[in-house]
Amino acid sequence: MLLGSCSRAPEVALAPASAAPACASAAWPATVAGQARVTTDPESGSVAAWGEPALIARCGLEPLGPTTDDCVTVDGVDWVVRSLSDGSMATTYGRDPAIEVLAPGAYGPVPLLLPAFTPVASSLPANGRHCT
Repeated sequence: MLLGSCSRAPEVALAPASAAPACASAAWPATVAGQARVTTDPESGSVAAWGEPALIARCGLEPLGPTTDDCVTVDGVDWVVRSLSDGSMATTYGRDPAIEVLAPGAYGPVPLLLPAFTPVASSLPANGRHCT
């Protein structure tokens, strides 16, 4: 006898510009850090999640302005990285709209996960800002 999983889809707040064409049909990766994509609540092309605990990505945020936070370049895409209480967050820098990736601490440093997001981040319009 097989028992069904009782885990619930991660709840994700849609970003303000989630309906932007580049976000509404974002080409999210099938796997990140060896974790398969899972359903989100609500379901939207602008958000995606992988694994348990959920690693979450959202498209449609306001682009970041100048910042003193850590900025890294991964595969030609600039990201601003911030530590959270249990993990880290990376937000595209120089893209409009922006993508945000939230990674629980179980996945390790978020910059190591960012190559999976290069194709979707590269598809967003550049706004001229770069890491310095």
